[in-house]
Amino acid sequence: MTVTFNPSASIDRACSLGLIEALQKYFDLMYDCDTSRFDQVFRSTVQLHGYRDGQMVAWPAREYRDILDKRQSPKSLNAARADEILMIDFASTTQAFTKVRVRINTMLFVDYLTWHRIDGQWLITSKGFHVESGEA
Repeated sequence: MTVTFNPSASIDRACSLGLIEALQKYFDLMYDCDTSRFDQVFRSTVQLHGYRDGQMVAWPAREYRDILDKRQSPKSLNAARADEILMIDFASTTQAFTKVRVRINTMLFVDYLTWHRIDGQWLITSKGFHVESGEA
């Protein structure tokens, strides 16, 4: 995993650990699809972009939450869990960017996540996803 910091930002341990905890919440949500925790991971204004079936899609928060609600969770299928942090880049104590890999059932995704720390809580404000392998 690569971690980078803006040299002018004063990133402390609590800030770093807070983001790692937020990433774990993201991984947990992708695994169990328990959208009662959706607002603890995603900002209400989040936008998601990526290719599905060869077409670029863009989903606002409400639509993505609905997708998760309808998805059969990997947890319910007893699917193997695989999630990994590939990169963390802090622009400041209130903005960061992460690259992660996560398995959702038979599909392996690489996600680019933009995070903002709002009222002390790291939330995803933008998600770009790529299907690395698996059936779409």
